[in-house]
Amino acid sequence: MMQLGFVSAILPEANLETVFEKGAAYGYDCVEMMCWPDQGPSRKYGGITHIDVANISVAKVAEIKALIQKYGVSISALGYYPNPLSPREEEASLAAGHIRRVITAAAELGIGRINTFIGRDWTKSVEDNWPRMLEIWGPLVEFAQSHQVRIGIENCPMLFTKDEWPGGKNLAISPAIWRKLFTDLPSHSLGLNYDPSHLVWQQIDYLFPLREFASRLVHVHAKDVRVDYHALNDVGTFALPTAFHVDKLPGLGEVDWGAFVAALGAAGYNGPVCVEVEDPAYEGSLEDRYLALKQSSHYLRNFIPQR
Repeated sequence: MMQLGFVSAILPEANLETVFEKGAAYGYDCVEMMCWPDQGPSRKYGGITHIDVANISVAKVAEIKALIQKYGVSISALGYYPNPLSPREEEASLAAGHIRRVITAAAELGIGRINTFIGRDWTKSVEDNWPRMLEIWGPLVEFAQSHQVRIGIENCPMLFTKDEWPGGKNLAISPAIWRKLFTDLPSHSLGLNYDPSHLVWQQIDYLFPLREFASRLVHVHAKDVRVDYHALNDVGTFALPTAFHVDKLPGLGEVDWGAFVAALGAAGYNGPVCVEVEDPAYEGSLEDRYLALKQSSHYLRNFIPQR
């Protein structure tokens, strides 16, 4: 049976126990815990650390497992979303090195999943990024496989500002690219952290890929999106995507969550489905963000029953 969770990035000021406490209070089964290195926020929802993977110890593992037991809320995955293919070599090297630490921590905690981005040099084509992607990700996938950890690549194009134009900062954004990715890196230690909202605004049917990529579903994000078709008709798809779409809580956008959860089940998926709160209407205060978590849990329990 699928488990309902949320992404801890929406609670940057909370300590680890508070994240677990709120998960239990709002009826969640699990939480995807953010594990950024100690370097401060790199962007909105980035730079957040609820588990410091650089300082995992036997005592820390025991402490985290005690919190899981206390609140009855598990960890769905460890999350870290940098750009390991950045053209800035220092940034790329730091990202790849920290991904290894996240993998090691996931193994030590017995979680078995991490979520991240493939990355991209946004000034180059997909084809021109490919050799470097294989050079960096081949060893990372082997490392994950040796630790019995699966990597879920989120399918967000990371194209929001003129500084990310024209290619965005993440290669793995569409079925055509996933197909090539999993052909060239066939280990099932590499898969998808599937977010339907990113497909909606790219004008891709978010149900269509689930059958073909069923075996690659590592983790799922529950985020909705509202496409402003009036604006899209005005600016076109070559505009920055923020000109014609906005992230929403599940049920407030264009995703049919009943159809989506049914399609996940038909594909044989029985893993975590974690709410990713990035709705600007709920960012005004901590109370608003708690309300977003409460509302999202209440809504998605129509499709993912509580155990």
